[in-house]
Amino acid sequence: MSGQVTYLQNLQRRAFGTPKDTALTLIVGLALAWLAWLAIDWGILRAVWRAEDVALCREDGAGACWSVIDARHRLILFGLYPFDEHWRSTTAALAIIVTVILSCVPWFWAGRRIITLWTLGFATYYLLMEGSLLGLAQVTTDKWGGLSLVLFLFSSVVLLGMPMGLGLALMRRSRLPVLRLTASLLIDFVRSLPLLTTLFTAAVVVPILLPDWLQGDKIWRIIVAFALFFACYQAEVFRGGFQAIPHGQFEAGKALGLGKWQVLWLIILPQVFRHALPATINMVVITFKETAVVIIIGLFDLLASAQAAFGTGEWVAYYMETYVFVAFIYWAFITSLSRYGEYLKDRLANEEH
Repeated sequence: MSGQVTYLQNLQRRAFGTPKDTALTLIVGLALAWLAWLAIDWGILRAVWRAEDVALCREDGAGACWSVIDARHRLILFGLYPFDEHWRSTTAALAIIVTVILSCVPWFWAGRRIITLWTLGFATYYLLMEGSLLGLAQVTTDKWGGLSLVLFLFSSVVLLGMPMGLGLALMRRSRLPVLRLTASLLIDFVRSLPLLTTLFTAAVVVPILLPDWLQGDKIWRIIVAFALFFACYQAEVFRGGFQAIPHGQFEAGKALGLGKWQVLWLIILPQVFRHALPATINMVVITFKETAVVIIIGLFDLLASAQAAFGTGEWVAYYMETYVFVAFIYWAFITSLSRYGEYLKDRLANEEH
């Protein structure tokens, strides 16, 4: 309660401390209120909602034409996935969402629990989407798209990139010069490249250099490259977590008779993950946003599905509504993860005090 009172007092002092501040606050507040009213009037009050009422969108004074979403939402959410199998894509996407939500529960923060949770969630997703191993109709990865593909890319990158990042962080701290130098060069090199360059190399350049039997599926090449990019940044996050641990923790573990790997697994890593958790959440948020760049290298992601949704003559005029719908999806996921990151920061700060 005292924290809220202090925040309100600071806000009042900054917004209304002087006549000039008060005038600016009122002007900005009125401008924002006016913009909010325009958005509500266009997006809700004068909007057309049903696909069969699309003719009303062309009348004077009509607001947002959400008819395009009513008519084309399956294409936006599922891409080219077979229409009759959309229940599989929906269930698979929910499996990943539930996995992310459960990952935020402290009980799952133990190493084996979080690994088991993500492995089960990812396996459920892949088995449902691909289908053949469950006796369902097989759907190849080139027909995956929309939100389902975004969640697949996101979960795959995090699942592969997290242990890769930890391995690179441990290599960079190694006493062996070869391991330390190799990790340092790889991390610095990958971090110096834009993500799009890394993904373009995996999608276009690698097939030119490798024989057909080594190329693999395009989507898996992109996932591996994306995971490596994620891992190099996450390795630096873990390195900061290692540096936050007093050296006495290592000595205490040895004094208890624990081996090197026991000290690392039982004493050091739990503290590393605790210190690195807020920054890790930020990396996860960034990764979710960066999945949008795969549209440039030919994957049918959420943005590509949105473009296809209004690409026909009937709906081409309503691109704004389609992009607003896609933006809302990204906003819902990213805001939820960001707010959870802020919660973690506050929780850790309170525990330290």
